[in-house]
Amino acid sequence: MIINCIIIDDEPLARTGLKEYIADIDFLNLLAVFDNPLAATGLLGSGDVQLLFLDIQMPKITGLDFFKSLKNPPPVIFTTAFPQYALDGFEVNALDYLVKPVSFDRFLKAALKAKEFYELRQVNKSGPSEGEAAKYFFIKADNKLVKILYDDILFIEALQNYVNIHTTDKKYMSYLTFRSVEDYLPASRFIKVHKSFIISAAKVDSIEGNEIRMGQHHIPISRSLKDEAIEKLVAGKFLKR
Repeated sequence: MIINCIIIDDEPLARTGLKEYIADIDFLNLLAVFDNPLAATGLLGSGDVQLLFLDIQMPKITGLDFFKSLKNPPPVIFTTAFPQYALDGFEVNALDYLVKPVSFDRFLKAALKAKEFYELRQVNKSGPSEGEAAKYFFIKADNKLVKILYDDILFIEALQNYVNIHTTDKKYMSYLTFRSVEDYLPASRFIKVHKSFIISAAKVDSIEGNEIRMGQHHIPISRSLKDEAIEKLVAGKFLKR
């Protein structure tokens, strides 16, 4: 598997360091390097970019604002000298967040997360995502492979570098990105209701205000996703006089 990537960073030394790291990783292919985000819009719009290494603090527009402006952004790994932006990075479902100066070991760890993301997506594409053949998947948790049945899932919760998968009888923490789990789950059965929560539609007990009740769990609904989430939950199932 080869992942096509680009670098956007206004610091020459940072660009050089990232280029050298990418050259040492056999599954990364560097398509281009840019010193400002606006120059990269054409290539990003082509659909050829599969991974974006993006600095945050840049002139004219920040990396975060630029990323939010993209209609179909590729997975992103933010790079910056300012660790206080980490939470903002994870709020847009970044694969990872690297604080400069970046060591090769830390860079490799981030690159492997991108590789795992695309491997999981490939597995999803290679087999059916609905029906009898798609009843479960595996995750790595507690140093072992654990089978997760779709029917057992209540909700998935994002926790920066990890996700918590809450089932009817247990909670599993796994080193996965929220985005990779979201892309894998069947859209007809699971709904994103918040930047940090995906729920099983079949397990919802009630909707009250800005919360979804699932047994003892209260799941928040974000304003931006509320209308769409409720429409998916009640479509064709709402009885009225």
